[in-house]
Amino acid sequence: MTAFDHSTPSILLVGASRGLGHAMAAEFLRKGWNVTGTVRDGSTRTLLHELAEEAGGRVGIETLDIRVPEQIEALRERLMGRFFDMLFVNAGTTNRDPTQTIGEVSTEEFVEIMLTNALGPMRVIERLEACVAPAGLIGAMSSGQGSVANNERGQRELYRGSKAALNMFMRSYAARQGATPRPMALMAPGWIRTALGGAEAPLSIGDSIPSLVEVLLAKRERPGLEYLDYRGRTVPW
Repeated sequence: MTAFDHSTPSILLVGASRGLGHAMAAEFLRKGWNVTGTVRDGSTRTLLHELAEEAGGRVGIETLDIRVPEQIEALRERLMGRFFDMLFVNAGTTNRDPTQTIGEVSTEEFVEIMLTNALGPMRVIERLEACVAPAGLIGAMSSGQGSVANNERGQRELYRGSKAALNMFMRSYAARQGATPRPMALMAPGWIRTALGGAEAPLSIGDSIPSLVEVLLAKRERPGLEYLDYRGRTVPW
């Protein structure tokens, strides 16, 4: 655990070892924030470790597999007494054959994708909210494909369903917050060229993530839950 300067804003970024999460960590650093990022396998060197070595003590690394409740609880215990200005959960995976209809998906893959994309992130949010300042932002990486209203083509049915489930669970969570000043966000980063998005995606990480971070920073001034894309536009539920 890194001893940060607590006068500097800080983010707890869950899922920061590579891809969008690593890019978010780097961008928050550029914005002057301290970053505590999680990796799933503590024994494996990641891009986040390289970022930490270059960051002059401004990046801390924790181990967390969001699919394992005991690990979430252990992280909560390690972080108790610390308060972050933002908690953001970056998680997303899909089934081996995303062209399958929902009726073709195996029970095992259904459970795994729902656990990783919807249940795991909400468990993290509910257990780690105590580590976020009362007016600190809590958010999660959703997807434009989680929009029910915008689904006019089908395809990627399990992935779509898991992100729609995340959106619904987050709305329930927000409803329980009542009239608190807490800002909350579900982010749609766009279709990006990553291991998940594929080589045919039109956006690079650099096209999306700097703008997405700016949207999150602006959202800190607006209490309540919003479903936004990386340009700050509202995504239909």
